Amino acid sequence: MIITDTDVPEQHIAYDEWGGETMLRLADGWCSALDRDTFLCTIYENRPWVCREFEMGSYECREERSDFMLLKHV
Repeated sequence: MIITDTDVPEQHIAYDEWGGETMLRLADGWCSALDRDTFLCTIYENRPWVCREFEMGSYECREERSDFMLLKHV
């Protein structure tokens, strides 16, 4: 959920059934702001709080990247 005002561009926002703002996910399940080739955020300076809390290089980050690379090569 986007719970703070960080100027996330409108094209990357989805609204849930209660009007809450979330980051838009595309058909592949990944955030619409994620560059699929570089795994870099295309809106880094305006990323929401939850993304700021997800530490780059953390166990969770490495696990997500690993899972994606496995799926990409299947």
